[in-house]
Amino acid sequence: MISLAEIDAVILCGGLGTRLCASLRGLPKPLAPIGERSFLEILISRAVSRGLRRFILCVGHKAEMIENSVRSGPGREIIFSREPAPLGTAGALKLCEPLRHSRTSLVMNGDSFCDFDPAALLEAHAASGGPATIAVVSAAGRTDGGFVELAKTGEIARFSEKSGTARHINAGIYALNSEVWPYIPAERPCSLEKEVFPSLLKRGLRGWIAPAELFDIGTPERLDAFRKTFNLKDNF
Repeated sequence: MISLAEIDAVILCGGLGTRLCASLRGLPKPLAPIGERSFLEILISRAVSRGLRRFILCVGHKAEMIENSVRSGPGREIIFSREPAPLGTAGALKLCEPLRHSRTSLVMNGDSFCDFDPAALLEAHAASGGPATIAVVSAAGRTDGGFVELAKTGEIARFSEKSGTARHINAGIYALNSEVWPYIPAERPCSLEKEVFPSLLKRGLRGWIAPAELFDIGTPERLDAFRKTFNLKDNF
């Protein structure tokens, strides 16, 4: 049985959010207001309710604002890893490597929300024996994003920026073993999606289908859609 309290949950919060600048009025994207809370606070609160306790926030753009907004407290420990310059999704992970405690880390994008079960993902990942497992959701209705084609065995066959025959899309949630970190070059920008994951395809990179909807706040329209869905008082 996996103890979620012992798992490092890494949240990637360093993006520039250029498409949201006018909507956020100076705030970094993870701090986008959703009612009386920030998007990042909702993301962390939901993860805590699922059993996660230790969070490493990879910050970069307007890092001080995020560091001043999110704190450790009852049931959660918040640790910050600050990029000196933009390093990309993989580069940010490489930088935070010394802060990790658990052999397997759960990695999440700080600008997307999927109400998944972390225990189920981590158990499926452990059973697979592979170095990494990517959570995917249905691609129905999506015309953009990171499309993923799964083989019948559950292994990932290929990635694509166009839907083609792909039935799933990358949810921005990953279970990564320690053996993934050596595949990330140090001290230079690097992308998980475009560089690291393609290099792991022949090592048993697997997909896990999350039975949940994926929301991202990358555009003003998608931010508004998330607000409409989660501004109800009884949500989280």
